[in-house]
Amino acid sequence: MTKQKTQKKREKYFLINALSKTMAQKLQQLIDLLDLEQVEVNLFRGHSPDDSWQRVFGGQVIGQALVAASRTVEDVVCHSLHAYFLRPGDPSIPIVYEVDRARDGKSFKSRRVTAIQHGKQIFNLAASFQPEEKGLAHQVEMPDVPPPEDLQPERERRIALAAELPEEFRDMFTRKRPVEIRHVQPINLLKPEVTEPVQQVWFKASEVGMPEELGIHQCVLAYMSDMTLLDTCLRPHGVNYLNPKAQIASLDHAMWFHRPFRADDWMLYTQNSPASSGGRGLNFGHVFTRDGTLVCSMSQEGLIRLHE
Repeated sequence: MTKQKTQKKREKYFLINALSKTMAQKLQQLIDLLDLEQVEVNLFRGHSPDDSWQRVFGGQVIGQALVAASRTVEDVVCHSLHAYFLRPGDPSIPIVYEVDRARDGKSFKSRRVTAIQHGKQIFNLAASFQPEEKGLAHQVEMPDVPPPEDLQPERERRIALAAELPEEFRDMFTRKRPVEIRHVQPINLLKPEVTEPVQQVWFKASEVGMPEELGIHQCVLAYMSDMTLLDTCLRPHGVNYLNPKAQIASLDHAMWFHRPFRADDWMLYTQNSPASSGGRGLNFGHVFTRDGTLVCSMSQEGLIRLHE
């Protein structure tokens, strides 16, 4: 092997290891983000990352609220949650999560969580927990789509488009994230065309090595589930979040956990939007593991206004 080839091989090796290290750091930052501080019984405090932009990411609040609820139960896992976004979150100050232990039954435990900033509710969540139980089981089939290895990483797509964006948006647009995403039906983010209100996305937490506890993987998936889902109802209108006339925000979010999974393994997120009207768009999603097991379903309605 020539010296030049050896040098290139070394450079590639160090680049891959550097990227892997960066992604691992991002995942650790996500786990740290979800690791709330307990202030008092039923009272927790969470923070936003330093690179938050304008408002708190909705998935962060869902994930942190589920962590707060989970800290008040034992020997059960979440099977469903329902949440409403009431006000934009301020990333410059902590978020206080107050948990109401609504009910502790033999089969189910219910918790209500209120997220507070500046003395006002910004978000509330109801979650239900259940011990492991056997019962009747069925599921829909996973669509036949290309594997994630055959698809372009989302960040590569963003970097290729960044030069066409105003400079103040480039860092936010291309920043490294704790979640890897690969679109099965990618669109041009700068020039979106009218398409069907459906999409499939492979995603996973950026690096392997997460703890085994299922509850942690549920909280990470809660964070991840707010990514891309609201985009689905915009597809038939040729609009996305980069449109300066668009006002887009999550209004509510619901999740149903069906089976165990690992958030650091590739999962297929299938999405569809049956309707939009009245300045709102409705979206549904299903999450499958690579072997076709349906592990979670979700729904979200979002505000989608186009201003003149």
